[in-house]
Amino acid sequence: MSKKQKQPKFCSELRFDLVSKNWVVIASGRALRPKMFKKEKKEIELKSSVENCVFCNIYTQEKPVLIFCHGKSISPEQIPKNWTIIVIPNKYPAFSPNLKIDKRIEGGIYETINAVGYHEVVVFRSHKKQLYSFSIKEIKELIDVYQKRYLDLMKKKFVNYISIFHNHGKKAGASISHPHSQIITTPLIDTDLKTSLSNAKKYFKSHKKCVYCLMSKIEKENKKRIVYENKDFLAVCPFAPKSAFQIIISPKRHSAYFEKITEKEKSRLADAFQIVLKKFYKGLNNPDYNFYIHTAPCDGKNYDYYHWHLTILPKTSIWGGFELAAQMEISTIKPEKAAEYLRNQ
Repeated sequence: MSKKQKQPKFCSELRFDLVSKNWVVIASGRALRPKMFKKEKKEIELKSSVENCVFCNIYTQEKPVLIFCHGKSISPEQIPKNWTIIVIPNKYPAFSPNLKIDKRIEGGIYETINAVGYHEVVVFRSHKKQLYSFSIKEIKELIDVYQKRYLDLMKKKFVNYISIFHNHGKKAGASISHPHSQIITTPLIDTDLKTSLSNAKKYFKSHKKCVYCLMSKIEKENKKRIVYENKDFLAVCPFAPKSAFQIIISPKRHSAYFEKITEKEKSRLADAFQIVLKKFYKGLNNPDYNFYIHTAPCDGKNYDYYHWHLTILPKTSIWGGFELAAQMEISTIKPEKAAEYLRNQ
């Protein structure tokens, strides 16, 4: 952000939990006033119609940072009529560009820093066409967009991690029904990823092997949790799932960094992703779901012991008190049975 740039309209905060060691984002600018929480349901329903959809009226949104037209990147200076994917800054960002990170201490123990980063929305052209009905070519274009924005954002100041994710349906947190993904950059690494990185590093040091590669080897040998595979990717219901019907799509080639994916790999990832989404649509009746890409941080350190992957979590149940308190899913179906069911769809 240059000196001429304006400060963000809303300044979010990152607050550190002393007990859990997690950072929490306080994005008050996204809600504005407490009474707006009462209007949430009505507003979600309103935004489901084309006439009132903010993304169908793309010319009213922030200036695009990237535009794709049928697989080709074009200048974002002017929006053409035949655009297929547009990336725009979020009007109400959880993280905002800033000149510096301000650290504050409250009461001698509570730590707060301003949420410096970028928050972008990846908007698809059609209001009603969902990802499961995308062609492989269209999904490949989306992966191209993810990669291009990742490569651009990782060069920015205070960007140490980039989260690429997608919410489909109200139960998955989508407040606007128009299909879209999101990209958020942060100056820090969340506790969950830190734990994964730490454990992967320990395993590599002890066994001189990537733990993710070993798990893929075991899955290919027993085959009972594989949902789909092609030459470059493996789609598996993991042995210890976070939720029923969770699927992880992993590259067979060891790589810590999503942004280093090749052209052939992007096409084959699109193939595996499309197959899985179609199976969800048919077998689980178009469930609400989240997907995200877990990749190594872009903070300049060496994470070659890690293995990037794409996780899809369908919303087949609602967490109750035990799940929330213990952070432990109670799944009513074995991953082996879930995989068998999805394979047959």
